Amino acid sequence: MLRKNKKVKFNKFFAWFEMIVIDHGFLRLCYNNFHKVNNDIYRSNMPTPLRIKKYSKLGIKTIINLRGARKDGGWLLENEACIKYNIKLIDFKARSRAAPDKEMIFNAEKLFNTIQYPALIHCKSGADRAGIMCALYILIKEKKDAIVANKQLSWKYLHLKWAKTGILGSFVEEYRSENEKTNVKFMDWVRKNYDPLILEQKYKSNWWVNKLVNNILKRE
Repeated sequence: MLRKNKKVKFNKFFAWFEMIVIDHGFLRLCYNNFHKVNNDIYRSNMPTPLRIKKYSKLGIKTIINLRGARKDGGWLLENEACIKYNIKLIDFKARSRAAPDKEMIFNAEKLFNTIQYPALIHCKSGADRAGIMCALYILIKEKKDAIVANKQLSWKYLHLKWAKTGILGSFVEEYRSENEKTNVKFMDWVRKNYDPLILEQKYKSNWWVNKLVNNILKRE
């Protein structure tokens, strides 16, 4: 879902409290999970207004928020900061514990072809949804192979492949396997061969890693 930046009135104290305490933003104050993918794409966890100011000095023109359109404290502060520093904020919904659906992939293709670069892609932790979106960018926009794309879903970014979130890496591997057999292009494979339901039925995660991700790390 795309949104235009619009000023929204809100209570800043409660917004900061919600972002730092309820949304576990205090953890992100210590570690930003910020990385440069290439000259056009950066990735990170949920940024604070101060970080958005810093990113604006890097020349970032677009921020893609993979948590979707929401009116919690983090989003309100992010939206305000993007307006202040003349950055386009785009709300784009992605999933971390299910195979990417075809509509999301098609929308991602349109997004990559229309946004201004450089762009920052972020979710809550910067590990899973940011990873699959950067992998899609590499496959769709850069047209590189799946081995390169799958590097965006690694421990380096705190992605845990043994949890339910590991299905994102399995999605990329599914394409890699098919590409090695038939040399099919990625978007052709998505349109004609890819079936999210079949992938979800095949994928098995580890229960204790799921508890770590869901109950302790509080990932979305």
